[in-house]
This record gives sequence, structure tokens and C-alpha cells, in this order.
Amino acid sequence: MKKSIKLMIVLTVIVLGLTCNVSAKPKKAKSNVRVIQLAHTPTNVPYGYLNDKGQSDGFEVSVLKAVDELLPQYEFKFNAVSDDELLIGLETGKYQIGTKGAWLTEERKKKFAIPSEPIAASIIGLAYRTSDADKITDMDSFAAYSGKLIPISPLSAQYSVIEDYNKMHEGKPQIKLIPSDVFDIADSYLWVLEGRYDGYLVLKLSFEKNVLKEKGPYHKFADQLSYVPYKGIPTWPLFNKAETQLVKDYENAIKILKDNGTIEQLSLKYFGENVFDFVTE
Repeated sequence: MKKSIKLMIVLTVIVLGLTCNVSAKPKKAKSNVRVIQLAHTPTNVPYGYLNDKGQSDGFEVSVLKAVDELLPQYEFKFNAVSDDELLIGLETGKYQIGTKGAWLTEERKKKFAIPSEPIAASIIGLAYRTSDADKITDMDSFAAYSGKLIPISPLSAQYSVIEDYNKMHEGKPQIKLIPSDVFDIADSYLWVLEGRYDGYLVLKLSFEKNVLKEKGPYHKFADQLSYVPYKGIPTWPLFNKAETQLVKDYENAIKILKDNGTIEQLSLKYFGENVFDFVTE
């Protein structure tokens, strides 16, 4: 009798084990799987960062995790590194993919492999005095009002945004594009409030973080500053130049994620809106 009971217990354990193996989420086969080292920024919320558990998180990171799930031939390893290490590591081949909320520039086109499909977008727009809200409602009305924009460094990708705007609006009111000798002007919001300039081209996320949030350094001016979005600038994952096949596989996967709604769902989660709605090109 005791032998029968022991036999039944052993059989039950075996059956339960088999059942668990069948119902568990299938894992990628280890044979013929290529490990891809992927670098992302550690503090670029909400694009790529380390969360409070020390885990890789963010919109772009989550999109690439979803890409990884669609590509059984690869296993992505996520590494949080500085901007400099990310770019140098991509060039040297230490990392195969890098993501940092990167806008597309001619220099990056030369150094890295760029896919045909972006991964996210940055919404950029105009911060201005709330007292001018009856005159400034978009970029066109700002140009007609004065076009007096805070100077921008020619090294900044934002410089080309205004260059492109003026080219597209030849014969119409132009935005005054003044080159700055520094990349960031710390007193930009104050210069707008003082009337030295009438607008400040800035990322929407930056405006929300610095002005709208209670702990923002310029929150005390929240009732004096307003913001209007201009457009969404696509951001791109950067690939090592040699990774032509990996780029193609990424492109196929990202199209699937767009079609099945994953990209929009993740955007709503991390941004509170679909950032691609602002991309007009």
C-alpha cells in the first residue's frame, strides 16, 4: 500500500512538471541565437533610463524589448551607459544598437547605420509669455508677431528646425535665427519673461519638467509662461555600421509593432499621448 502511494506521488509530480513546461512561455532556443549588446542612457526619462529597481526602462527601451520578442534569432542585452560611451561603443562595435532619443543629423548618418523606421519622437514647440496668448497661437503667428526667438547654438539640432521653417516660409514672416555661442542658455525662460525675446524653442517634456511640475526650477512662473507644440521630431535607434541585417530585422519588427498597436500603447503609457500624432513628415 505504501509503495502504491509513493508511486502515485511520483507520477503526480512528473505530470505536474510536464504540465508546467507546456504552459510556460516559450523561451528562445540558445543554439544559433546571437547576443546583441544594446546601449541606452540611464537618466533620459521617459525614453531610456534605470527605474527604481535598477532595471532598464523607458519608451524606447520598451519598444526594443518588444522588437527582441519578435526576433528569435537574437537576444538583446540592455546596458545603461553615458552618452559618450554609447556613441564610442557603437563606433567600435562594443554595442550593436544604441538608443538615446537621438535626432537624425548628417554626422550620425556618416557614423552609424540608420534604419528607415524611427523608434519615437520628441515634441518641440514654443514657450512664450502667457500675456501674449491672444497673439501667439502657433509658430506662424509667432513669426508674424515678432519672430524674436532665444538664440540657438548651430551645434544643436534645433537650429536646423528653425532653418527649415524659414525655408518653407519664404516670402512670409520669418523667425529670427540668432546663433548662440553656448549650447544651453540657462536663463532662457527669464529672458522671455523680461521681454528680451518673445519665444523659446524647447522640448515639451522639458517645459513640463521645468515649469509645470511643482518641483520644477521655474514652476513659480507657471502662470506667466505658456507653451504651444510645433511638431514631432522623429528619434532613431543608432546601429553599428556593419549591422545591415540587424537593421533590416529591426525594420520588419517595428512595422509589426506599429500595425498591431504596441507602439501607440507604449507611447500612451510613457508620454500620456501618441507622440507620432505630432510627426508631420
